[in-house]
Amino acid sequence: MALSGKQKAAMLLMSLDAATAAELLKGLDAEVVQELAVELAYLDAAGHHSSKQSLELARQFCTSLQTNKGFHLNSFLKQMLKSTVGDEKAGQIRTQIQSLLHKRDPFISIRSIDAHTIASVLETEHPQAAAVVLSELPAKKSSEVIGFLGEGIRLSAISRMASCKAVTIEAKTRIAETVCRRLDAITAGGAGGALAARPEQALRKVAVILRNLGKELRDGLLGAIQDKDDKTGEMVANLMIVWEDILLVADRSLQEALRGIDSKKLALALQKADDAIVEKIKSNISERAAAALDEEASLMSAPSKKDVEEAREEIVQVLREMNEKGELAFIED
Repeated sequence: MALSGKQKAAMLLMSLDAATAAELLKGLDAEVVQELAVELAYLDAAGHHSSKQSLELARQFCTSLQTNKGFHLNSFLKQMLKSTVGDEKAGQIRTQIQSLLHKRDPFISIRSIDAHTIASVLETEHPQAAAVVLSELPAKKSSEVIGFLGEGIRLSAISRMASCKAVTIEAKTRIAETVCRRLDAITAGGAGGALAARPEQALRKVAVILRNLGKELRDGLLGAIQDKDDKTGEMVANLMIVWEDILLVADRSLQEALRGIDSKKLALALQKADDAIVEKIKSNISERAAAALDEEASLMSAPSKKDVEEAREEIVQVLREMNEKGELAFIED
């Protein structure tokens, strides 16, 4: 995530206790404080408050600062704003923050609601609205919500997600507002927004959601997609596992997958691969196999991009076959 200057400042504030942050903000114009508070609230809602990026920013700003693992956004904002601009102005700013967050991302508050409650609302929504909401949730949460949905809405929503039909931002906003109002009647509501994804991105999201489901449910939904469009169904099946997913595969499953891959093919696949993937693979083969892998790599002349991609695809295909059989385990994301 590329951060703007204000977001960097907000992330730095998140690494401080409220009193220290208030000291840093003293003397700033109230409008600037509000802008920083909006960025702070957005970054927290988007899940960036514990990222390595914030720690690095804090170290760059002042090596003596320490991260606050017990960070609570609402109380932090209340204390920070109260200490900086006073009670009355702090209340106004907090109200304005909610409005600004709603305009920026109408789905943020929906993401914070438990899966069962979201499912209970989506059950009576139009399948297209359900598909939009599911596409805006994290993949793991979408899978949980789908598990609570009835078969009819479930099949229809997944099918619409896989169709890749464009939905305008205005339509997404209206859907988010409607669902938020219904969630408000059950619990506390909020705000959030979204951008239209490219077809492959949308299918990848569908694929990851299905991957997180139990095998029987997953196969049933995938079959429904394939019945409607063979090509789309095949793409979704292939996108369940891609090369980058190797980092998420549990060690024991990866060891099983690599057992039948010869060192030459593996060395070819690892040409210019991400360091994390190289390390992941090497840590899941024997020392002898790792030595053979290094030897093959040292003897290898510059391979073509096509050859590297084909070698990677062969490894990924093994993982896909294991996943299809329900034999592939993943690290909790």
